[in-house]
Amino acid sequence: MISHLRERRRLALAAVFGLSCFAFSISCQNKAAEPLRALRARADHGDAGAQSSLASVYENGKGVTQDYAEAARWYRKAADQGNAEAQCNLAFMYDSGEGVPQDYADAARWWRKAADQGNARAQFHLGFGYHSGQGMPQDYAEAARWYRKAADQGHAEAQFNLGVMYLDGQGVAQDYVQSHMWMNLAASSASGDDRKRFADGRDGVAAKMNTAQIAEAQRLALNWKPKAEKGK
Repeated sequence: MISHLRERRRLALAAVFGLSCFAFSISCQNKAAEPLRALRARADHGDAGAQSSLASVYENGKGVTQDYAEAARWYRKAADQGNAEAQCNLAFMYDSGEGVPQDYADAARWWRKAADQGNARAQFHLGFGYHSGQGMPQDYAEAARWYRKAADQGHAEAQFNLGVMYLDGQGVAQDYVQSHMWMNLAASSASGDDRKRFADGRDGVAAKMNTAQIAEAQRLALNWKPKAEKGK
């Protein structure tokens, strides 16, 4: 029942070509369109943000021939400087084996670096790694901890999976009120098939609850506010 949306990493593309931002429960900063030549010059001079953006250009093949190996090379340059988005995106490349040999342990290592800086996408995927045992030993308590960090920032997939953990009593004490609240929050911010999937999960939990419990879960969801996490 747990969810693992295979989020992609096309955040920096809008900064280069003025394209619409891709939304994955995280914010995408809008910048003025920047010629590729100028972007490359900044990247060559060590600008981590430009390196990450250039990596995205190569990954997606916008204005250049698509080249995953070159994308990974530029993501690594930015990641080595501590750029959290680049760290998260390099983790995706290791996870999928694009541009680098597939290595779940390396993916987890880079997700952890980004997660430690407060990156919600990385926190979700690190939580999923602990939940599934992919790239690290299975540990439900750690999964719940990282899901909560991402869920507190409004990451819908993390909210739903945290709700599943409360439903099943994995890594946390079983609590239908908390389960309903988190799944409800996930459904409220999702769209399309995800919204239906999350709502179906929430309604399944509601079938196990009494009227007072449902009312409390709805109250908690109504009063919930996202918490921006500062990097370490």
